Amino acid sequence: MSKYSLNINGKMQSVDVAPDTPLLWALRDSLNLVGTKYGCGVGQCGACTVQINGVPTRSCLLPVSNVGKQKVTTIEGLDAKAMHPLQRAWQELDVPQCGYCQAGQILTAAALLKDKPQPTDADIDSAMTGNLCRCATYIRIRAGIHRAAELAHETSGKKVQK
Repeated sequence: MSKYSLNINGKMQSVDVAPDTPLLWALRDSLNLVGTKYGCGVGQCGACTVQINGVPTRSCLLPVSNVGKQKVTTIEGLDAKAMHPLQRAWQELDVPQCGYCQAGQILTAAALLKDKPQPTDADIDSAMTGNLCRCATYIRIRAGIHRAAELAHETSGKKVQK
């Protein structure tokens, strides 16, 4: 076992785990941040997606020893009051069905909206590829991302072009 100091959701956290422990298990088992889900274990489904320095990353594949001082954002750290435009849109449009994949969906979508504040359907489809939803709510996910873009622009005082 080794002790690692990780920057999780803006706070330094310590975990005592084996170097090859996936970040997913350090988050869930050591830090009780259970919003990040285990899906396939091979990085194909996206349920375990977190952001590393703002980039969507599969936490089931990333050994905790490779994280270093990089900034890790989980669904719990996206917005402490669940008022991020994506979280608001997800609630407003009732996007999830079972909800299992949604943390990964939202963190991937957040990175997309940061890069492309007014994404097209093609932008969304491209960015969200690899985030699987067993309930097949892809149309609602896309609508939620568009709505989050609108909410973000309303909050910033900018008009959304349609």
